[in-house]
Amino acid sequence: MTMNDPRAGEARSRDPMLAIRQLRKVYDGSGRTVEAIRDVTFSLDEGELVCIVGPSGAGKTTLLRCIAGLLEPTSGEVMLAGKPIAGPSPGMAVVFQEYGRSLFPWMRVRQNVELPLKEKGKSPEERRRLVDESLEAVGLRDAREAYPWQLSGGMQQRVAIARAIAYEPKVLLMDEPFASVDAQTRAELEDLVRAIWVRLGVTIVFVTHDIDESVYLGERVVVLSASPTTVMQDVPIDLGSVRSQLETRADPRFGQLRGQIYALIKDAKHQV
Repeated sequence: MTMNDPRAGEARSRDPMLAIRQLRKVYDGSGRTVEAIRDVTFSLDEGELVCIVGPSGAGKTTLLRCIAGLLEPTSGEVMLAGKPIAGPSPGMAVVFQEYGRSLFPWMRVRQNVELPLKEKGKSPEERRRLVDESLEAVGLRDAREAYPWQLSGGMQQRVAIARAIAYEPKVLLMDEPFASVDAQTRAELEDLVRAIWVRLGVTIVFVTHDIDESVYLGERVVVLSASPTTVMQDVPIDLGSVRSQLETRADPRFGQLRGQIYALIKDAKHQV
């Protein structure tokens, strides 16, 4: 679906697209109990792009895995379009940090992107269309016959993103997907995510440890406390819908928001 304004109210359903309510995760084992997530509540409307940041060890990846249905929470719930998530959902797709491990090196790019579509039961014609469209969206249509090991790290992560959007998810979950690439590639991939978000109108949850990245990408930034994790603050990012690596980052408001979030995370570390 193409949306001129992904935040448009008329494009949203009555229920939030994604709702996390009083989520708690406790690990028991080896004679000890660790409370990783104590109480996390926030929601996203359809078409929102929300970033999640917090101190190291704050449980960001644990939270994302609970949202994705890959990890069972101890209590609380995750709702997708008003329906509870009790396991991996066809309405969600995940892009992980370790893109090299998520791609099969013996499969060509198009085959890697197509694989989940076969499992979803799509026809050959539909699979071909979705693969071509998703590779076009990430600028890799000409690389469809290449193998992942023939591509740079940034291009491999584009393949992982293409595979996720070809799945046509309602919600795209991204777990520090650019942490392993160089600064220039990272900037390009950040702009790619914004472009895909505007083009497809997909709801995105983007976990990152980089404060600047969270401010540049997000319409909101959810700041987590140190473990055991709670939500410290949900910060609106009022930088406009059109952003530029040069102009947006030079905007005084960008610096103010960055400072606000940095101060929150610094406080969180001191509360440990």
